[in-house]
Amino acid sequence: MAAHGYDKGRLNLPFVGISTFAKSPYVENWDQIDADVAILGAPFDFGTQWRSGARFGPRSIREASTLFAFGHAGAYDHEDDVTYLEGVRIVDIGDADIIHTDTASSHANIEIGVRKILSAGALPVVLGGDHSINIPCINAFGDQEPVHLVQFDAHLDFVDERHGVRFGHGSPMRRASEKPWVTGMTQLGIRNVSSTAKEGYDHARAQRSDILSVRQIRKLGVDAVLERIPAGKRYYLSIDIDGFDPSIAPGTGTPSHGGFIYYEVLELIAGLAKRGTIVGVDLVEVAPDYDHTGTTAILAAQLLLNTIGRIFAVNVSANGRNSRVE
Repeated sequence: MAAHGYDKGRLNLPFVGISTFAKSPYVENWDQIDADVAILGAPFDFGTQWRSGARFGPRSIREASTLFAFGHAGAYDHEDDVTYLEGVRIVDIGDADIIHTDTASSHANIEIGVRKILSAGALPVVLGGDHSINIPCINAFGDQEPVHLVQFDAHLDFVDERHGVRFGHGSPMRRASEKPWVTGMTQLGIRNVSSTAKEGYDHARAQRSDILSVRQIRKLGVDAVLERIPAGKRYYLSIDIDGFDPSIAPGTGTPSHGGFIYYEVLELIAGLAKRGTIVGVDLVEVAPDYDHTGTTAILAAQLLLNTIGRIFAVNVSANGRNSRVE
């Protein structure tokens, strides 16, 4: 009888097995999360106003993330001379239950998932879904210490109400600004024709928001942009994939030309991780049906893994164990 691969140990190649995020262990019971990072899917896109499809974002990002899960110990970056993700315990807790057409209940289920992650002392990383899923994510921090919200996006997302809708994907930053535990915002990449009227921009600035376009950021440079963000704070990071240029991220419902390239965002996030403590992350608006190359989902997965790596690389305790300084 021919020998099987099991005799030598499984290769666990990217195209084999179940597509959890980076092939991390799946935890079904949300009361048994024991990890540094917990991945939660939020496959909700009822808040979109034009091209739907972001409900398939979490599944596509998970599948793309298997590309970076070859089983080696950590991920060595020769440019930084750092091995990222070494010893970082990541689990995937699956998706929040989405109830078709019921925004309130679906958002409530997402909030419960984030609260469970926070109560376990893990870093919540939420895969959207449209940008409205940021609303329940921010709600989940209501009993935590205050946060400064840092957004990467083409759009301001500061619409108060449109035809009676207050919880769509054009409103998450407006809703966040109303929370007493959100002490300020930095909104990066905002450009061109926007979903938000001038009144929204005026209100955002009145609520202590610093708004910078991609062109303004390039003119200032990474270090100068980071200097504008309050130091030593707890940061919540919200990444809309349409903040990137559609030449590298076409798979989204509202693409906008003139966006970021990969390293611009990564360098800002790396600097942010050193400037304070990133305590929550969501990445939203990946709609894979508009990108048959899969490039957008790969970009999302790669950015998230590098973000997690940098969060924990700067917060390693004296005994070598990963921890976040809160």
